[in-house]
Amino acid sequence: MALIVAKFGGTSVASPERIKMVAKRLIGMKQAGDRPVAVVSAMGKSTDELVGLSHALSKNPPAREMDRLLSTGEHVSMSLLAMAIEAMGYRAMSFSGRQAGIRTTGEHSKAKITLVHADRIQNAVDAGIVPVIAGFQGIDDNGDITTLGRGGSDTTAVAVAYGIGADVCEIFSDVDGVYTADPRVAPRARKLDAINYDDMLELSSAGAGVLQSRAVEFARKYNVIIHARSAFSDSPGTLIKEADSQMEQAVITGIAHDTSEVKVTIRDAQDRPGIAARVFSALAGNMVNVDMIIQNISEDGHTDISFTCPEADLGRARGTVESLLDTIGARGYAVDENIAKVSVVGTGMKSSPGVAARTFTALSDNNVNILLISTSPIRLSVVVSADQVELAVRCLHTAFGLDSDSVFEEKMLSAQELADKKSKGR
Repeated sequence: MALIVAKFGGTSVASPERIKMVAKRLIGMKQAGDRPVAVVSAMGKSTDELVGLSHALSKNPPAREMDRLLSTGEHVSMSLLAMAIEAMGYRAMSFSGRQAGIRTTGEHSKAKITLVHADRIQNAVDAGIVPVIAGFQGIDDNGDITTLGRGGSDTTAVAVAYGIGADVCEIFSDVDGVYTADPRVAPRARKLDAINYDDMLELSSAGAGVLQSRAVEFARKYNVIIHARSAFSDSPGTLIKEADSQMEQAVITGIAHDTSEVKVTIRDAQDRPGIAARVFSALAGNMVNVDMIIQNISEDGHTDISFTCPEADLGRARGTVESLLDTIGARGYAVDENIAKVSVVGTGMKSSPGVAARTFTALSDNNVNILLISTSPIRLSVVVSADQVELAVRCLHTAFGLDSDSVFEEKMLSAQELADKKSKGR
């Protein structure tokens, strides 16, 4: 009898028909003798719609009010799913982040979970009830609603799994697992049966959208096993867990890409001690998440400093840089929004020389120009022009022997198709 936390993304609960499918899956778990706990995202694109409503009224809405607004999306889906389960003859109870005991820091829109008081959830499970928890949100020490950032429902699910001692945290979405690259970009990408926490964390941080990186980080810290799988089929997905001898021992695990970053270059800043510290301290103070940094060779006492950051932080980055130009003696700055980051990830590269050479050779052979380079013990990232990102992903995927023999075909089953498929299988 397994204790399972099952998280369902926005696509999985996008309509009444799909909510019914989720309810049937949870009931199926109970009928199999397991004890499910559900965590849900907002329905479909409802979060984007709420953001649009806020921007129709204010160009810069207060962060506290935005969190209260955006948290309502999950309240809708949790209540509807609980209703669907009850309508099928099983007991269910919905819980907001506050009711589920999710305590967080006070940074609105980017809060971090500090504590999980899971007593109410555990009591509901013990009483035979299916708890349905609103993902993406919690409450800070002031009693204010906070949100965890995009993809935060993944983190909620992992935190709840840790809080109640679940056997596994199943993340259901519209993809059937973790691939060696985005199969929509690299059609010969392979689905992995298992991947270790470190590789998954690097892939998520580098742009792979299967799991939120903070969720993987939380899972690694508390050894929570994650099973990433499809909400539209019963086939096994990918296990994210500690490395073991049965996992595939590859030098490179996968290729990730991220098109959501921009490059900012400060022109002719003074080349003296303290300039870089002043620039990046100011950016950090204004909540700009800097990723890659490069400083050119000094000429006549001046140098260019380039960095990348999320496009969402660009407004704050511009304001920060503009306020520093006179102080650091810079001539000006430029922004390049037409970039993408491509990353080669694998714990095996720590002990395998030649990864950088193979990466640069593959890109050169395909006339892909490199703008920036960043390395870590298990990741090599390059920034390229956005119009070359798909070519870069495919050629690196082939260069490191990750191609499968079959070609990926994207297909999402409708509720009726899935019902027909299950009916034929009986």
